[in-house]
Amino acid sequence: MIKEDTVEENFKENLVLNSIVDRSGQRPKVDSLIEGPVIMIKKSSVYVDLSPYGTGIIYGREFINAKDIIKKIALGDIIKAKVVETENEDGYTELSLKEAKQALMWSEAEKAIKSKTVLDLEIKDANKGGLILEWQGIQGFLPASQLKAEHYPRVLDSDKDKILKELKKLVGQKISVMIISTLPKEGKLIFSEKDNNPEEKKEILSKYTVGDELECIVAGIVDFGVFLKLEDGLEGLVHISELDWGLVEDPRTMFKVGDTVRAKVIEIKDGKISLSIKALKENPWKEFEGKLKKGDIIKGVVIKYNKHGALVSIKEGVAGLVHNSTFGTETKLREKLELGKNYNFQITLFEPKDHKMTLMHLE
Repeated sequence: MIKEDTVEENFKENLVLNSIVDRSGQRPKVDSLIEGPVIMIKKSSVYVDLSPYGTGIIYGREFINAKDIIKKIALGDIIKAKVVETENEDGYTELSLKEAKQALMWSEAEKAIKSKTVLDLEIKDANKGGLILEWQGIQGFLPASQLKAEHYPRVLDSDKDKILKELKKLVGQKISVMIISTLPKEGKLIFSEKDNNPEEKKEILSKYTVGDELECIVAGIVDFGVFLKLEDGLEGLVHISELDWGLVEDPRTMFKVGDTVRAKVIEIKDGKISLSIKALKENPWKEFEGKLKKGDIIKGVVIKYNKHGALVSIKEGVAGLVHNSTFGTETKLREKLELGKNYNFQITLFEPKDHKMTLMHLE
């Protein structure tokens, strides 16, 4: 009776002979992917037929690293592996299953980028910069800047701790995203939620044109303006400069989430809608067309300082600038012109159509 050890030894000898016979063929290069049927599985090694190049082997560290994968492999299975050494001292091509699996995943990720594949993934965690997701065992990052308006953390003063608190509320939810970048060296993917269905977004936007007057719901308030919900999946921004003709310091003093407001579409660009609330109000500058001109003396109240000088209002929504240079320095201007007080000024520039006016203080 032939012992089992003798059978294995003969089998290994035949593998080596086959490998030597097939050396005349061009052997696969290091880092290339190759496939073949599994012809023997041992406690610490797996043999793969790589005809016409010879026999491949997965053993040592590569066997340990791929144990979970090897458990699912049976004789005759066709497997893909990565070449780590073209020919070892025993004549085998050394292979790595773990690296092959990773290489295939990165390749699939690149294909997903090109095809703009939409993936429904669970949000695993959040940090101050965005959300942590996972795809095919690879961890990925979804920056907050790549979130749609309905998921974007709208917080006061862009406070990072408050942003994190809002993002944490999304953990456990599923989100539709696309892969936009791969970072194999860091073992990381970058995702985006924005415009993951460009055709659908294009179709929604096609319903709107510049000049449309719409009834909207206030969906969010930020330092720079107000987000209005036009319909499910679509929001538009009213910039702080388009909220009112008068000076607006904080949009939160004018609106609250859930308010119904009317707004006018003033721009549709790059998949975004810009709106104006003040465009539906009477333009206060029109009152002064043909009535005021350069050189006229008027009375106005100082309402705000900025880096250029002081803003002076002659009527709600109509204000002109007194430049620092007319006083020599910013300090001197602020000493002479106090907030909330009335003074006499001379108009040095008046262009009501462009909403521009400059003034000079009169002693």
